[in-house]
Amino acid sequence: MKVILKDNIENLGRKGDIVEIAPGYGRNYLIPKKLALEVSLSNMKMIEMEQQALKKRLEKEVLSYQGIIQQLNQTTLSFVRKAGEKDVIFGSVSSSDVKEALDKAGFEIDKKKILLIEPIKRLGNFTVAIKVFHEQQAEVKIEVIKEEEEGKEKKKVEEENVLEKKKEVIESEEKEEKEK
Repeated sequence: MKVILKDNIENLGRKGDIVEIAPGYGRNYLIPKKLALEVSLSNMKMIEMEQQALKKRLEKEVLSYQGIIQQLNQTTLSFVRKAGEKDVIFGSVSSSDVKEALDKAGFEIDKKKILLIEPIKRLGNFTVAIKVFHEQQAEVKIEVIKEEEEGKEKKKVEEENVLEKKKEVIESEEKEEKEK
């Protein structure tokens, strides 16, 4: 049985496609749910008109999503994780972690659109694809940093600040002594 799809159906086709399906699938599921129409001349003309309007809307939507794609391509997400000796992290960075970080950055992306094949389990820099609109994808850079390294950097900065304050105190005491 040939039908014209009225909606995008995963693993079957896109809106307006003419597909060959099993008769029972068409009669019992697609047609009653108004997801498809049987192929006929009047239905073909109606679908053609809808496709023309759909193309115009798609072009406008693609342009609006280009800005989001550019912003995502410039985004770098950092994750701090504890790690073992061979740069293997305890736990992982999953798509839900990426989603939370994107939410904090101001992007509302569905978790299913984050194309992370398997969770990240090593330290380093990675690139994750995000499906933004149909085939339009963006790539977000992800860096996984060892937790101890960040702690050491903070300690160094704190130690430098303490040393600077001590120098200032000593200098101010020396000035006071010279004035006396």
